[in-house]
Amino acid sequence: MIGPMTPPRPILIADAAIALIAERGLRGLTHRAVDEEAGLPAGSTSNLARTRAALLELALTRIAERETEDHPGLAAEPPAAAPTPAAARDLLVRVGADLLHRALTSSRRLTVARLELALEATRRPELRAVYDRLGGRFADIAAALLARCGSAEPTADARRLIRWCDGVLFNATAGSGHWNVPAPEELRDEVARYLAALLDRG
Repeated sequence: MIGPMTPPRPILIADAAIALIAERGLRGLTHRAVDEEAGLPAGSTSNLARTRAALLELALTRIAERETEDHPGLAAEPPAAAPTPAAARDLLVRVGADLLHRALTSSRRLTVARLELALEATRRPELRAVYDRLGGRFADIAAALLARCGSAEPTADARRLIRWCDGVLFNATAGSGHWNVPAPEELRDEVARYLAALLDRG
């Protein structure tokens, strides 16, 4: 039953869709299943997202929101929080390691759902456009921080860093390392090493 502390209906529906994708895969995602998962009357989901494409976009947009919400390193313009190259490096290491660890532990279901949607995006151009647009926000933040770190090519280095992060997420979620999630200290060390390799090469 919806009460005074219940999230707004679009968030309730999006979160229910994410839970279903993570638990059952995309084959288990239907408008009726989302209604049942969210505890809403039949037809609620189709009223908000009439097509399957709209429902997938709703879920993907909500994943991007949840992956960064309440994170102090991403709540404001990152360069303003890092006035020197050394401070920018420290911030990027902290933020990167924290986001990775959360994605592999407390937000693991979000990561599984995002991987499912990433594969679906290879078959749905409209979902690919949404995925790339949302991913561009992460790339912009990374590039801004890398520029403040002293990168000579921050946009290219942001792409390299994101590729590495995506590899870590896949490996520790669905790949051969799924049984061995890196500890926070290990991730901080690895992010620092990779960042040094990017910034100190040549």
